[in-house]
Amino acid sequence: MPRHTAAALATVLTLAASSAMAQMATATLQPTAGNTAAGTVTFTMQGGQVHVQVRVTGLKPNAEHGFHLHEKGDCSSPDGTSAGGHFNPDGKPHGPQDEPHHAGDMPALKADGSGTAEARFMLSGVSVGSGAGDVVGKGLIVHAQPDDYKTQPTGNAGARMACGVVKGQ
Repeated sequence: MPRHTAAALATVLTLAASSAMAQMATATLQPTAGNTAAGTVTFTMQGGQVHVQVRVTGLKPNAEHGFHLHEKGDCSSPDGTSAGGHFNPDGKPHGPQDEPHHAGDMPALKADGSGTAEARFMLSGVSVGSGAGDVVGKGLIVHAQPDDYKTQPTGNAGARMACGVVKGQ
């Protein structure tokens, strides 16, 4: 392989690797006061969408829990309220994924009989690492109740059971 071709290939591979690394973020969920919910969440850019992979333990067995990105990456308060309201850079109403919704509105988590929820889904309208919809630096909350996707602006999802901050890789 000619030397200039090898150098160009190395540059392309380096740029591709650094671009892929910049487009991933994670959050470690810690329980709020009096709760046991904890877990990990990974956000990965895939084309124009974000792939989300979730694993949370310590939930109410066989229950559904609201799950949202919040505007502040701050979990300093014992009840998680320091994370603020739902992440909503476009000023949309709260709602399900197939209707106009906050950027922070995500599908509910469904715990199994042991209180563990695992989920994978795609999000539109958010990004990892750039733009108004960037999830990096935002709070991530697991709620005690299901989200009704109607009550404004919260979805009536109840107390905050776990809080984490989304951090870029």
